[in-house]
Amino acid sequence: MSDYKKEIERRRTFAIISHPDAGKTTLTEKLLLYGGAIQQAGMVKGKRNMRHAVSDWMEIEKQRGISVTSSVMQFEYDNYCINILDTPGHQDFSEDTYRTLMAADSAVMVIDAGKGVERQTRKLFKVCTLRNIPIFTFINKMDRDARSPYDLMEQIEYELGIKTYAVNWPIGSGRDFKGVYDRASKKILTFTAEETANGAHQVAEAASDLSDPKLAELLGEDLLSTLRDDVDLLDGAGEEFSLEDVRQGKLSPVFFGSALTNFGVEPFLQEFLRMTTPPLPRKCSDGVVNPTDPDFSAFVFKIQANMNKAHRDRVAFMRICSGEFDRGMEVQHMQGERKMKLMQPQQIMAEQREVIDHAYAGDIIGVFDPGVFSIGDTLCSPAKKFTFGGIPTFAPEHFSRVSPVDTMKRKQFVKGMTQIAQEGAIQIFQELNGSMEEVIVGVVGVLQFEVLEYRLKNEYNVEIRMESLPHEYIRWIENEDLDPKTLDLTSDTRRIQDLKENHLLLFVSEWNITWATEHNKGLELSEFGGAKM
Repeated sequence: MSDYKKEIERRRTFAIISHPDAGKTTLTEKLLLYGGAIQQAGMVKGKRNMRHAVSDWMEIEKQRGISVTSSVMQFEYDNYCINILDTPGHQDFSEDTYRTLMAADSAVMVIDAGKGVERQTRKLFKVCTLRNIPIFTFINKMDRDARSPYDLMEQIEYELGIKTYAVNWPIGSGRDFKGVYDRASKKILTFTAEETANGAHQVAEAASDLSDPKLAELLGEDLLSTLRDDVDLLDGAGEEFSLEDVRQGKLSPVFFGSALTNFGVEPFLQEFLRMTTPPLPRKCSDGVVNPTDPDFSAFVFKIQANMNKAHRDRVAFMRICSGEFDRGMEVQHMQGERKMKLMQPQQIMAEQREVIDHAYAGDIIGVFDPGVFSIGDTLCSPAKKFTFGGIPTFAPEHFSRVSPVDTMKRKQFVKGMTQIAQEGAIQIFQELNGSMEEVIVGVVGVLQFEVLEYRLKNEYNVEIRMESLPHEYIRWIENEDLDPKTLDLTSDTRRIQDLKENHLLLFVSEWNITWATEHNKGLELSEFGGAKM
């Protein structure tokens, strides 16, 4: 096997998804800790003297204790090269998560043991099932009061529609949490909480089996008796394990643990790497691209400006889908219809960056973007041209009119708004024949307005005036030669255009949409239309 094929076989690229506060960013940090990428893990919403999470690099994330952007991190563990995509848990940033999942080969779903499956988990899970990627479940916070493990697994199966297999089984929960029973090795990993360490360092885990006479003393007679009954029930009536079903996204292996105290994290990582796949084939305009194809190909799934104040630039994040990447190699930018050299490819640990010479299928690299890339763009070898499918955007549900407080800062305002829009964080619209001095901003979640205001002030030194609009629905006009001014519309319906000069209509209610279609014969409206990339 050639060296580049061996490198591709070592790659594992996955995203971590969850509802806010389930412990997703904490688990990410602990995986980095065991991979040696960091020496001490930070805690989200930690005490004043504690470190911020490495993957939460944006200043607003450190202040709010939430993830509002996707972070990309790579580390080595046990001869695997692992790419983690940490995603925003907050529902207002689900669009960024959706795009990030397009770059992953598998997903780890983190669930709070006390709360079970929550709303955002359901939404993100549906995105995973659209691509049939393997989904692994880490049920977190077992050292706190938790629901019955049977109830949690039943809820996953019933609400998410996927079969489950318990790889390990918890012994108690909360103050009575004693550890987990590993079903494959038939060993018990015992838990001891190290309150002073706050899980900042790796922990040792002691193992013993069910025949150990010391177990009754260690666990207590009641917990030991319950464990033996649980093991008999799981072995007799539980779902059978099938690696093929796991890799087809039909069966989710379930792990119990506590990311905050590091318990169960390394055994989870070891089993996950054993079960998950190397980079997967991708559909393209020419059929399917295999990761071991010698010709380089990649697509842009994320664009981020001003990742740190020392680098006032834009970075386009690319998922390499096939072949090997060499620094300075010439590639074809399909949407830009031109050849280009990617001179400073970087691998990025949150806001830390390192220039690299080589990368392989499965890797995520960041390249300098002079303003030519859009989300969903394809880059490939000039000798073999094709395109990957585009990444659709979510239709915005909240709208505000936005303008700079100081009209003398028009240039900074336009630059900031345009760059943040190109990242996909917001969508910008204008009144017909309007200018960029005052725009209409559309977002999926209202917290995005807050992030927009914060970033314009801190990254572009522009304070803005924001006026909320009552409109909730947006539709693209599909009729190419139609003048929107000729339409018969209700007085509160707005005629607008996007930055590509596609015409749209903003509606207050669904009733207004019905009015428009009934009073304008032949009018074709689309919920996506120009929103597709």
